[in-house]
Amino acid sequence: MSRRQKIPHWKQEQHCAHSETQGLEAAQVSQALEETSLSSHPPVPGNLEALAAGTPCSPQSPQKAISSCKLDKSNDSQEREASSASSKYRPDTENLPVGTLDEKATLLVQFLLHKYQMNEPITKADMIDVVIKEYRSDFPEIFKRASEHMELVFGIDVEEVDTSSHSYVLVNKLGLTYDPRLSGDGTMPKTSLLIIVLGVIFMKGNCATEEEIWEVLNMMGLYSGRNHFIFGEPRKFITKDLVQEKYLEYRQVPNSHPPRYEFLWGPRAHAETSKMKLLEFLTKIHQSDPRCFSSQYQEALRDEAERAQARATARASTTAKARASSSAKSSSYPHP
Repeated sequence: MSRRQKIPHWKQEQHCAHSETQGLEAAQVSQALEETSLSSHPPVPGNLEALAAGTPCSPQSPQKAISSCKLDKSNDSQEREASSASSKYRPDTENLPVGTLDEKATLLVQFLLHKYQMNEPITKADMIDVVIKEYRSDFPEIFKRASEHMELVFGIDVEEVDTSSHSYVLVNKLGLTYDPRLSGDGTMPKTSLLIIVLGVIFMKGNCATEEEIWEVLNMMGLYSGRNHFIFGEPRKFITKDLVQEKYLEYRQVPNSHPPRYEFLWGPRAHAETSKMKLLEFLTKIHQSDPRCFSSQYQEALRDEAERAQARATARASTTAKARASSSAKSSSYPHP
């Protein structure tokens, strides 16, 4: 299929976004979107305070007690009601039923996933011509909703790269570069699952037992040995694929009989993202604040300071080498 060729048989009532050889069933996409929303079903399920309060998985990974924020439940409830009411009656979409907005957002997610699968460019014009159609004036709201779904369900940001042509690219969140298409391991983005595992590890004191990881994944409907329509077989993904890609370390718990295993961040995770980015993302989707988690927040601040110092040291070293090289070249020329 050429880059300019339109997706064949795109019918609104079918909610269909196929590639020629492999696609995603519309019902499955809709199920994923229904099960994952910003307000009620964040990617890391459960209570963040409870997740962070677990005991460390080994003596080498001590965890300090955290101080969680006490939210004003009445204000929070009022804000949710106001947000719900405003979402139903927005000035720019008041003539469009809410169900149609959600339907179009789901269609747009499928369109974006098709573009991801085919590694094709994305433009605003294509989105309007193929998906939005007569609802052109409602594009900003539909695009906003679809982008939120891409972020929460698949761990993908939709970023505009050319404001003149309104072209977009799909980028993994948090600076992560894992791409399952490169290894031939399916064509669906799996960044959100990687973020979930990294998040559990960090919130558990930089080390999480295998049991703790599966407790969270089971809450999401992910089970060892059972194929998931988005993520495939999760055990292979987290114990083999992500270990081989150096995003995770998977090791036996010291002195465990029978053997038990635990997960840590791998070197590639440390290189590509940071604890602060991860904490900010987790607290954002749980409508909380990073400072609510005192231990993790302080650790993330230290990590940021260490990274800044490492960058400064690297820049100083590069500058010194450049000056030394320039000086050596200058001294090699004969002087009059």
